[in-house]
Amino acid sequence: MGEKDEVEHHLHHAIVPVDMPPPAMRVVYITISLVCLVIALLGAILPLLPGTPFLLIAAWAASRGSRRIHDWIFAQPALAKIINDWRHQGAIPPYAKWLATIMMIGSISLLVWREAHWGVVLGMLVICTASAIFLWTRPNPKRA
Repeated sequence: MGEKDEVEHHLHHAIVPVDMPPPAMRVVYITISLVCLVIALLGAILPLLPGTPFLLIAAWAASRGSRRIHDWIFAQPALAKIINDWRHQGAIPPYAKWLATIMMIGSISLLVWREAHWGVVLGMLVICTASAIFLWTRPNPKRA
């Protein structure tokens, strides 16, 4: 499949609402999509910043606020692959699972090291454990 065919394939599988919201709400959705897209792209180069959740939020918000931003996101094969893996398979790549798990362990360790209140540590432990269970029970993407 050529690059043009791949882009068209990703755009074909993208879901864009037929009716866009009123202009004021579109501004909100565009802002959310752009902020989350920047965070997601930073997450690709900063080791402690998770990019995938922000990319998913950016795609969702762009689908409601701007077809142009939405189409740009899906025109980037690496970004479209992650979104489509989640959208069509509910799948999370192993590297994202490992990165998130390591970050959660690091966050809890930092709280313990900084002698945070036991309630804060316990709360984070519960949230991180639930998040890790969710992540690790999602399938890995299946490739054709």
